[in-house]
Amino acid sequence: MKDSHRFGFTVLLFTFFLSTVLAAPRHGHAAGEKVVFVDVAKVFDEYQKTKDQDKILQEVGKKKEQERDAVVHDIRKLKDELALLADKAKPKKQEQLDGKVGELQNFDRDAKAELAQKRNVIVREIFKDIDDLVQRYGERKGYDMILNERALLFRSPNLDVTQDVLKELNQNYAKNKK
Repeated sequence: MKDSHRFGFTVLLFTFFLSTVLAAPRHGHAAGEKVVFVDVAKVFDEYQKTKDQDKILQEVGKKKEQERDAVVHDIRKLKDELALLADKAKPKKQEQLDGKVGELQNFDRDAKAELAQKRNVIVREIFKDIDDLVQRYGERKGYDMILNERALLFRSPNLDVTQDVLKELNQNYAKNKK
């Protein structure tokens, strides 16, 4: 019996809430507000600066990989030498090997941190570019609001200004790159 009262109260509360929402005066588009949305993830991915910076980061990563390969080569060489040595000479060579392994571990940690830090700086810079442009674009076009596409539950494709923003962003980047 208690559960049926609780259910009835919940239905009554929901009905009241729904009727309040439906009876409320409409604001937004009916009041003349101009609202559009931008797919920020798409803009980020298709922004030429993102593509250029990805190439730069890949080149830096390849250089780091080459440096790492050289250390790995040295470790293999030391292991081969260790296997051929007499027992009396092994401790000194093992010490060298341990030092190289430690060097490799430090290199891996430092390279990972350096690349992550560079990537974070680049990502922040790109998002700042996007944010600044969206601000100027919205003001210039007279929009009251520009929403991020990912925050929307429903949207009309007519309100999507992603391509306009992306085109302007890439044009500005190309102009400033020269």
